[in-house]
Amino acid sequence: MSALLLQLTDLHILPAGELAYGQIDTAGLLQQTLRAVAALERRPDAAVLTGDLVDNGSAAAYAQLRTLLAPLDMPLYLLPGNHDDRQQLHQAFPEAAPLNADGFVQYTADIGGLRLIVLDTLVPEASHGALCPRRLSWLSDALEDCRDRPVVIAMHHPPFTTGIDHMDKIGLLEGVSELDALLRRHPQVQRLLCGHMHRPIQCLFGGTLACTLPSTAHQLALDLPDDAPAQWTMEPPGFGLHLLDDQGLMVSHLGTSTPFAGPFPFGTDSTQLLAQATV
Repeated sequence: MSALLLQLTDLHILPAGELAYGQIDTAGLLQQTLRAVAALERRPDAAVLTGDLVDNGSAAAYAQLRTLLAPLDMPLYLLPGNHDDRQQLHQAFPEAAPLNADGFVQYTADIGGLRLIVLDTLVPEASHGALCPRRLSWLSDALEDCRDRPVVIAMHHPPFTTGIDHMDKIGLLEGVSELDALLRRHPQVQRLLCGHMHRPIQCLFGGTLACTLPSTAHQLALDLPDDAPAQWTMEPPGFGLHLLDDQGLMVSHLGTSTPFAGPFPFGTDSTQLLAQATV
């Protein structure tokens, strides 16, 4: 059974009327992304939002986020990033960010033939992420429960080094080797869907493909020297579409939420069509 999963990440929503860093309209940019998603010919079956949903963890920011996400008419699966507050997130979205018995936002969901496993890497009042023994034990049980179907795991902090030094210092700093070993025992895991990096990055990890996506708002500068400063850019925002086919194989696409001309059929006067599109 096929499935199409939408991934949004690093929304950084603030209370109504506020701008990130005094300059970035994260709410307006999210609305732009949702318009791009609404224009897709195939409607996603569900959406997973991989953390940093709001910028300051406040109840007012989550209220604004709930209002902004209202047009997204599909099941939503949320998880916290380092800018989020676990309890405030759960209170604002009890149905989409449930707490497990250990108090983490960790749960599973079936989307067509796909099993989604949501993993909580939040360390309160810190920027880095961690997977403690309790979270890893929960994940091990969840993976054992679905050996017979394709799986994607959603988490905020990527478990691999990206080369963007200032972000690697606040990446997943606990439980990396344990996660790697666990995933190698479970070849049914098709993807690790991560956030945090505000860039499209891919890496083989634990025998599967781990990937990050652009933010729906601002991006991080592509600076790879070890001493590069932390900087943001207004490169085009985007979203991910992860398609599970009827044979149980997954292919991932990166969409852009910036408006653009087209699509145009091949074999026509594209010069004239482009001129019309820019009027």
